[in-house]
Amino acid sequence: MSSLAVDVRDATTADLPSIKAIYDVQVRTALSTFDLEPAPLSYWEQRLAPGRTGDHLLVATLDGEVAGYAYSSTYRPRPAYDRTRETSVYLAEQARGRGVGRALYDVLLDRLVADGIHTVLAVVAVPNPASEALHRACGFERVGLLPEVGHKLGRWVDTALFARVHR
Repeated sequence: MSSLAVDVRDATTADLPSIKAIYDVQVRTALSTFDLEPAPLSYWEQRLAPGRTGDHLLVATLDGEVAGYAYSSTYRPRPAYDRTRETSVYLAEQARGRGVGRALYDVLLDRLVADGIHTVLAVVAVPNPASEALHRACGFERVGLLPEVGHKLGRWVDTALFARVHR
């Protein structure tokens, strides 16, 4: 991939195999997700299906190839949480450090504000300096730490809770 500008857009069905491939690497090798087995393509098809206001699945491309993706989804199913969304960003290895995560979050967060979403949450397995820096740069604050809530790759993992409140 060259250093061309990042293009962020809504994901399409054609993007789902690339999204799945990026995520599957994280499932097998990283703490960025607590999934232990790759999800089937049908899982990603459901994420692409029209959801509630504030639910989005975006991709970032470099040179026409999917370099990463971001999504927002329901935080909890009860109605009082309707104006809160949880977000996640995942990048292909070769896209890291190239502004792709920031480009995805810039578009996603703008859409969430336009949707009337008041609070955006993100959960980051720690330590993860790059992800923590990205969230802080995008206006999130670290608001909590959940100790040893996940067990993956032979160890207990803490998660930090980040929040961004639109005022």
